[in-house]
Amino acid sequence: MNAQIAIKMKSGPSIMLASGKWFDLLDPWNSEFSICDIAQGLANICRYSGQCSHFYSVAEHSIHVSDTVDMFKLEALLHDAAEAFLGDITRPLKLLLPQYKEIEASVEAAIYARFGLDSASKPAVKQADLQVLAAEQSQVMPAGTDYWAAGSGIQKADIRVEFMSPVVARDRFMARYCELTKT
Repeated sequence: MNAQIAIKMKSGPSIMLASGKWFDLLDPWNSEFSICDIAQGLANICRYSGQCSHFYSVAEHSIHVSDTVDMFKLEALLHDAAEAFLGDITRPLKLLLPQYKEIEASVEAAIYARFGLDSASKPAVKQADLQVLAAEQSQVMPAGTDYWAAGSGIQKADIRVEFMSPVVARDRFMARYCELTKT
């Protein structure tokens, strides 16, 4: 094991989480991870590969999607949870990495199972995600970046990007999770 980058190859390529637990990228089902690991990861990942006006975390984005969707609010909060372990890979790069999509689908399925999420939520969550995407692009990206939304009939979500620090984003993500799960 290379201690500098905390990677091990036991059953598969694994990463050490902030909690000290290991996450096996090829066997997420048997990896020990918690909502705290997800919140920590998402709060420290910047959307748009960091190519936005200020740091804007995936955790803050997830809160906005959860606030936008009418049903399936927990599923919306966790819709990008796999990124806590895989990073936020841009859509154009994902198209070039077919095996990545398989790994992402496996991690997502393990998360859905771990937290008892309803896969019937995906269309509603995707719609809310697109509405948030349109709204946030007009706030964090260069003018005109959100041009695609008008042509596709996507209504911008009524959100305001706050550019939360990672600590604030993590804490708000956890508070939203606790509110939704009554824990």
